[in-house]
Amino acid sequence: MNVLILNCGSSSLKFALLEAHNGRRHFTGLAERLGTAEAILHWQTATTKQSEPLPTADHHRALQRVAELLSHHNLLADGLAAVGHRVVHGGEQFAHSTRITAEVLAVIEACVPLAPLHNPANLVGIRTAQELFTAVPQVAVFDTAFHQTLPPHAYLYPVPYALYEQNGVRRYGFHGTSHRYVVQRAAELLGRPLAELALVSAHLGNGCSATAVLNGRSVDTTMGLTPLEGLVMGTRSGDIDPSLPQFCTTNSATT
Repeated sequence: MNVLILNCGSSSLKFALLEAHNGRRHFTGLAERLGTAEAILHWQTATTKQSEPLPTADHHRALQRVAELLSHHNLLADGLAAVGHRVVHGGEQFAHSTRITAEVLAVIEACVPLAPLHNPANLVGIRTAQELFTAVPQVAVFDTAFHQTLPPHAYLYPVPYALYEQNGVRRYGFHGTSHRYVVQRAAELLGRPLAELALVSAHLGNGCSATAVLNGRSVDTTMGLTPLEGLVMGTRSGDIDPSLPQFCTTNSATT
């Protein structure tokens, strides 16, 4: 049996069909620039590597096309064990990967204000996959889950506590799936139990974050309420002095 892995970004869809028992890849690819006239789909099997334009395609259409290609290459003949979805924000509700139900979808939707570029795309991917693979279990893997072990002194902001109690204002942390894998792999390479190590992991891409991991548990991380906080990133400033925008506006107006 195979597992289909989906990662719906704000304007992209990454996918992979893997063997459930050993992780062997049968089909991988990327749909990018979704929602534009330049949208394009790239995919690769064990023997072929191709691309095709998908002008103005959204996540829904791109995933439909992926399903068509899976059928065309006879990669669904053995059935699917599950469809796994990377979901950016799960709030405080999820500390582990979770089978998707109507209640889980409702929580993901409630977290849209915290990740407005990502959770809507994640929801489209989930609902489209539910339509395409009606009898297959769907599982959400949350970026925020790994950081649910943060202690209160690390996740609380120095603001009125009521903001946390009433509005959920706290540090959530992101890139959790990446940080979890990196520290597990580091422990393997060091030949030491993860439960005995103190590590700092770095996720460095267009989005960047760092996490302190003690005995296999996230204890501090650079991203906060949203994925904007922390390190400098490709399209996000990370931490800046809170007076900087007003300073620049004022001085620009007087020069």
